Amino acid sequence: MASLFATTRELGGIAIVDLSGRISLGDGSALLRKTVRDLLDEGRTKIILNLGDVNYIDSSGIGELVSGFTAVRNRGGELKLLNLTKKVNDLLQLTKLFTVFEVHNDESGAVRSFR
Repeated sequence: MASLFATTRELGGIAIVDLSGRISLGDGSALLRKTVRDLLDEGRTKIILNLGDVNYIDSSGIGELVSGFTAVRNRGGELKLLNLTKKVNDLLQLTKLFTVFEVHNDESGAVRSFR
């Protein structure tokens, strides 16, 4: 069974990726990478990663978030994070990445932030 599941939906021209499970070395980080790359290949550069159901991220998962962020930015887009669990929030604080990502706690606010 895959450690991570991703479902993409669209809201006002913004791709919202609902992630659940674990973003860790192997399947999880590979799925995250593929999901972000596929959206970019479709020309979709406004992306929100909803991490509300992600219960674990390891260093490779963090690396994947950063490389996804960089890939989107290099295409002139924005990647934002939504609904961080306390564990993921603490990890981003610890790795000083909290300042890199734009983080939102409510979806409509995250969607509005692109305008």
